[in-house]
Amino acid sequence: MSTKTYSGYLVIGDISGYTSYVASTELEHSQAVLTELLELILRQFRPLMTLAKLEGDAVFVHAPEEQIPRGESLLELIESTYVAFRDRVSGIVRNTTCDCNACRAIPTLDLKFLAHHGSYIIQDVSGISELVGSDVNLIHRLTKNHVSEETGWEAYALFTETCLEAIGLQQDGMHEQVETYEHLGEVKTYNLDLHKRYDEIIDKRHIVISAEEADATVRLDLEVPAPILWEWLTDPNRRNLWQPGNTWSIISRPGGRTGIGAKNHCAHGGQVSAETILDWRPFKYFTVEQLDEVDKVSALDSIATFLFESSADGQSTRLKWNVKLKKPGWRARRNHQKKMDGYKKMSPQLEAIIREDM
Repeated sequence: MSTKTYSGYLVIGDISGYTSYVASTELEHSQAVLTELLELILRQFRPLMTLAKLEGDAVFVHAPEEQIPRGESLLELIESTYVAFRDRVSGIVRNTTCDCNACRAIPTLDLKFLAHHGSYIIQDVSGISELVGSDVNLIHRLTKNHVSEETGWEAYALFTETCLEAIGLQQDGMHEQVETYEHLGEVKTYNLDLHKRYDEIIDKRHIVISAEEADATVRLDLEVPAPILWEWLTDPNRRNLWQPGNTWSIISRPGGRTGIGAKNHCAHGGQVSAETILDWRPFKYFTVEQLDEVDKVSALDSIATFLFESSADGQSTRLKWNVKLKKPGWRARRNHQKKMDGYKKMSPQLEAIIREDM
C-alpha cells in the first residue's frame, strides 16, 4: 500500500481562555457559545484549507502548498478569521439579554493561531483519517509556547521560520522568539500581535467606490468561494492566466506584504498600466488607483473598488466592480464600461479556470 506525502501548511486556531471559561460557567450555555465560535472559525478556513480534526477548543486544518500558491493568502486568512471572531464575540455580547455566567464571561475568550509548513501523510484507520508526521507533532507542541509570557499578548499568530519562508514574507514588525522542545530541538518563530492588527484593520481609513458614485459598474456571479476568487484577482501571476495579453508584475510591497501602498505594473502593446492599492480588506473588498497610458497618452485613469459578497454557504461569490474615472467625460465612461463588459464576458472562462484548479 502506497502512502502519499504532502508538503503544505498546518494551522491550529485555538480559543484562548477555554478551560477557565468552561470551569466557571453553565455547561449547556458555554458549549453552545463555543460551538458557534468553532463553527465560525471553520467556515472562515474551509475555502482554502481542509479540516483535519476538531480538538476540543481548537480547529486543526491543513492545505497542500499548491492549494495556496500565493502564500500571503494564509496570513490574510488568519487575520480575517480573527477579525470575524472578534466581531462575533462583540455581537453576542451586545445582543444577549441573558445574565448567566457563560454569557457574562464571553469577553474573556480570545483566539490564537499556530502556523507551520512541513511534510505529512494522511493515515486512514477504520474509516477515520488523521494527519501524522514529525511536522504534525511540531505544530501541536507549539501550542505550549512562551509567547504570552514574553510579550503579554492574549491573541497572536505564531509562524515558524519555515512557514514564513514558504509564504515568502518578511518578518517586519514581528516578535522573534525561539522555542525548545525535547526531540525536536530549537524552533525559531515569528509572532504577530492580533489585538494590534485588529485595531489597525478596523481603524484604518476606508476608500470604497459605491455603485452610486461610479462611472462604470459590473456585477459578476461566480460559483467560486470568495477567498479563492480573491487570489485570482489579486495575484499578478494568476491575473496573467485569465487576462489575455496582460503581463502583470509586482513593483513594490511595503512592509514585505500586499496591502495599502503596494504597486503592480502591466505593459503590453502600446498600453502601460500602473496600479496602487488604496484600501485592502482581504476577502471583503479592495480599492486600487489605476493609471493607464496608451502610446504615452493618459487614457482611463481611475479608482476602482472590487467588493466580494459571499453566499450563505460560502461556495459562491457576487463580485461588484465599481469604477470612478478621474476624467469622466461621456466618451471615457463609454470606453471604460465597454472594457469592463469585456471582462464580464470572460467571467465564465475565469470561473472554469478557477474550478479546474480547485
